[in-house]
Amino acid sequence: MASFVLYQRDYCHLCDQALAVLAQARLPDFDSVWVDDSQELEDRYGTRVPVLRDVRDGRELDWPFDETAVRGFIEQA
Repeated sequence: MASFVLYQRDYCHLCDQALAVLAQARLPDFDSVWVDDSQELEDRYGTRVPVLRDVRDGRELDWPFDETAVRGFIEQA
């Protein structure tokens, strides 16, 4: 299981941008979860996506984020 999860939506241009930022930041292995597939996730993340979550401690990084913010986020882990 990956240490990070990116919550996103289908056909989300901001999510596409977030994926590019994660690649630039060289984020280690992460899972993608689509909030469209779950009412619970839709209620929690529906208007916030994309959101990067550290599953080990529950911290979340809301969009907008950049490469520097992602690197700082993963270094805190």
